[in-house]
Amino acid sequence: METRLTQTQLAQVIAEIDKLSQQRELELAPDQVREILRELNLPDELLEDAIAQMRRREALEQQQRRNRWIAIATTAAVISAIGIGTLFAQNQQQQTDRVVGDQDRIALSKTGGEGLTQVNRQINPRIYYQVRLKNAPIDRQLSLQCDWTNPSGQIVHQSKYKTRTIDRSVWNTNCFYDLGSAAPPGNWEVQMSLDGRAIGSEPFTVK
Repeated sequence: METRLTQTQLAQVIAEIDKLSQQRELELAPDQVREILRELNLPDELLEDAIAQMRRREALEQQQRRNRWIAIATTAAVISAIGIGTLFAQNQQQQTDRVVGDQDRIALSKTGGEGLTQVNRQINPRIYYQVRLKNAPIDRQLSLQCDWTNPSGQIVHQSKYKTRTIDRSVWNTNCFYDLGSAAPPGNWEVQMSLDGRAIGSEPFTVK
């Protein structure tokens, strides 16, 4: 079955034949090459080895070019991944920086109850620090820390914890401390921190 060509295809075929013809005119037959070598007083018996060496060198150069492109593409991918990771981390940090403690109080339960300024260590040894967070990041957990400081200015207890996954921008959280009968009476303070940044503190008196 004869192949039919359009005018455009015919022009392309003619151009390709012309290119191949020019390439063949530039190519030398083995006998011509050997004749040139003899004219240059070079041993023509080394022709096969020389051609093999030349082809190995061309293959090596092609492989090196391919390796360079792979290295460039890999570097670009790594830089892109680092950039995306940096942007993600910056966005996470910006979200964290917006979190503030809106309302806080000392109480005898995790949620609700009366806000206290004084506690009796004999009657109520466990106290809670309730904090309402504003601008809490949705679908994230926050790592919080509470420092409980006694009247001497010493941090006698640190509690570190993670919130549950946050599902609303206003989020209630709390930490607690068991005073015990040995706790010194006087003016105490509790402070809540997020990534080392204080977001709330509350003084209270222990009796």
